[in-house]
Amino acid sequence: MPATSFHTELPMASYPHLFAPIAAGPFTLPNRIIMGSMHTGLEGERDAVARIAAFYAARARGGTALIVTGGYGPNRAGRMTPHPAYIGSREDAMALKPVADAVHAEGGRILLQLLHSGRYGYHDEIVAPSAVKSPINKGVPRALSAAEVVQTIEDYAAAAAYAREAGFDGVEIMGSEGYLISQFLALRTNQRADEWGGAFENRLRFPVEVVKRVRARLGRDALLMYRVSALELVDGGLSLGEIRRVAAAVEAAGADILNTGIGWHEAQIPTITQAVPRAGYAWAAGLVKPAVKIPVVASNRINAPETAEAIIASGEADMVSLARALLADEAFAAKARNGDRAGINICIACNQACLDHYFTFKPATCLVNPRALREVEFAAVPAKAKKRIAVIGGGLAGMAAAATAAERGHAVTLYEAADALGGQFNLAKRIPGKQEFAESVAYFAERMRRAGVTVKLGARAEASVLKAAGIEHAIVASGIAPRALTIPGADHPKVVSYVDLLAGRKPAGPRVAIIGGGGVGFDVALYLLERASKTHLDPAAFAAHWGIDPGNEGSGGLRKNEHADAPPHRITMLKRSPGPFGRTLGKTTGWVHRIALQRAGVRFLDGVAYRSIDDRGLHIARADGGEECIAADTIVVCAGQEPLRALDEGVLAGLGIGCTYVGGAKVAAELDAKRAIEDGVRIGIAL
Repeated sequence: MPATSFHTELPMASYPHLFAPIAAGPFTLPNRIIMGSMHTGLEGERDAVARIAAFYAARARGGTALIVTGGYGPNRAGRMTPHPAYIGSREDAMALKPVADAVHAEGGRILLQLLHSGRYGYHDEIVAPSAVKSPINKGVPRALSAAEVVQTIEDYAAAAAYAREAGFDGVEIMGSEGYLISQFLALRTNQRADEWGGAFENRLRFPVEVVKRVRARLGRDALLMYRVSALELVDGGLSLGEIRRVAAAVEAAGADILNTGIGWHEAQIPTITQAVPRAGYAWAAGLVKPAVKIPVVASNRINAPETAEAIIASGEADMVSLARALLADEAFAAKARNGDRAGINICIACNQACLDHYFTFKPATCLVNPRALREVEFAAVPAKAKKRIAVIGGGLAGMAAAATAAERGHAVTLYEAADALGGQFNLAKRIPGKQEFAESVAYFAERMRRAGVTVKLGARAEASVLKAAGIEHAIVASGIAPRALTIPGADHPKVVSYVDLLAGRKPAGPRVAIIGGGGVGFDVALYLLERASKTHLDPAAFAAHWGIDPGNEGSGGLRKNEHADAPPHRITMLKRSPGPFGRTLGKTTGWVHRIALQRAGVRFLDGVAYRSIDDRGLHIARADGGEECIAADTIVVCAGQEPLRALDEGVLAGLGIGCTYVGGAKVAAELDAKRAIEDGVRIGIAL
C-alpha cells in the first residue's frame, strides 16, 4: 500500500492535476471530477423527474465534468425496489430526457447507470446466477435459466440504446458492490455448471458479453463506463489477479473508462462510513490501473479537493468519483477550481440523510445541505421585507439559520454564550471518525462571515437587549441540556456528564460504566476505546485493523485482522429499555459501531433499573431480577437531553419580538443534527 498522505493541506488553487482535461471515449472532459452514482430514492417516480433534473443540473452548473445517475435496472427483475426504476422500453428512457437535457443546458455530460440488482433487489421477483440467498436480504433469488441469461444481456444493450435515444451521453454498467454482475463473477454466488459458471473464464463471460452488446448498440459516439469491483471484501470474492482480468476484458470489449467500486454491500468491513479514512481505498484503484490503458477512477471517501488532487498526482488513478461530496456541495468543482477551499461544504460521511434515507424508502438528501434533491423547495430568494433578526446559539442550527437569513438580505446578529462557534459539533468532532464535523463548523462560520452576520461570542442575549437593538424576530437555537441522574449518589465524584468527558474537562478511569444506549452512549464508548487510534486517519492502519490485504492477493482481499490490542478501558453499557443496543443508530452505519464495541469486549446490559452509586460503583437491578454492582472508576451519564430554551417565547411576544425555536431547543431527542440544520435553513428561508 502506498505511503502517500491524503491529509496534507495544499495551497489554494493548487489542484493542477484535478483540473487537467482528459480524453474519455469520444469526449474530452474539462476536469477529472465524476459525480458517482447514488440511489436518490426517486428513480422510479415519474412525477419526480423535474426534481431529479434540477438536482443534476445544479451539479453540472457547479463544474462537475461527468455525472452518473442513480441505478436503473435493464429489465423489471433488475430493479432495486418495487418501484418501476428500470429501462424496459423507449418510453421509460424518454421519460428521463428532461434530466439529460437539463444537464446539457448547463454544459455538463451525463451517463445513465444500468444496475441489475440481482439478489439484492427489494421485491418479489429477484433473480441471480444461482438460488443463493444474500445475508442482507430476506428473499431467496430464483436462478436464471441459460435463455434468461442471454435475454438479460440483450436487455442491457436495449436499455443502453434507449438511454442514448433519450439524450444521455452514454451509460455506466454497474459491475461492482455485489450486484448481478458481481454475482456472476464470484464463486460465492455463482454455483452454475453451464457455460455461465464454473471456471473463471465462464463466469467472466457475462460481464464481457454485456459490455460487447452495449458497445455495439451505443456506437462509438457515446461513452461507456464500467464499474469494476476493485476490492471485494467478502469470502469467495475475486482476487487482484481475477479483478485485473475482468478489467482487461471489459476494456477489450469496449469500455472507455474503468470506474472502481469497493466491497459488496454484505461485507462486514466499512467502505464509506466515517470509520474509513479519506481516500482510504484509493490504493485499490492503483492496483487495478496497470491492467488497462483507459482512464481509471478512484472512489470512496474522497470529499476534499486536496484529497482528490493527491490521488491523481500519485498516479493511482486518472479521475476521482465523488458522490456524497457532491450532495453536500453542488459547486464543489467550481469552488475548487477557483481556489475557494473555505467555501466548500464538505461531506462528513454520516449517511444519515442519503443512504439511510434510501434504505428506509425515503428520498435522499444531505445532512449538511438540506437543499440536495430539494433545490426548488429550498430556493432562497431575496427577502421582500428586510428584518433585524437575532439568532440565539452558535451551533449548526443557529449558524445555518443565520447564514441563510443573511444571504437573503436580513440584518442578522448571532449570540453565542460560549467562546467558540459549533455547539454540539465541537463535542462530536472529538469522536474518532467524526473529525470531519470540524469542516461543517468552519463552513457555516465562513458562510456567515461572507453574508455579513454579526457574531457575538461569550454573549448571552437577554430579551431586553434584543428589544433595545430593534430585533424583530429571534431564532432560538440554544441547543440542549444533558438530562441528569436522579438516583442516590448521582453527585458522587466518579459520575461525569458526557459533555465534561468529551470536552476533556474530566478524564475516565480504567473501568467505565456508560448509562445510556443511544447514539451519545456509543460515541462516548468509541471515544474511550479509539481516541488514540490512527485507523480513522491512515489507510494502512485502517486496513490492518479491519483485516484487509493491502496486496489484494487472496479471495476477496481479506486477511486475518490485527485488532488484538487490549482496549484502554473496560466498558459496561447500560440502558433501561429492553432489547438490542444501537437500535437508534443509522441503518447503514450502526453495524460498524456495534462491531467496534463488540471487538473491544464491551459488556451490554439492557432492561436494567438504576439503584444507586457509591464508592463501589453503580448498583443496578438486572432484567433477570438479580441485583449487581457494576464496579466502575467512572460513570458517564448519557441519559438523554432536554431542550435548552435561552429565551421565553411569551416574554418575547410581550416585547413585540417574534420567536422560532430550532434544533435541540425545539426537540432534544437523539441530538438530531439532520433535523437541526434543516430547521435552521427552513426558518432562514421562511422569514
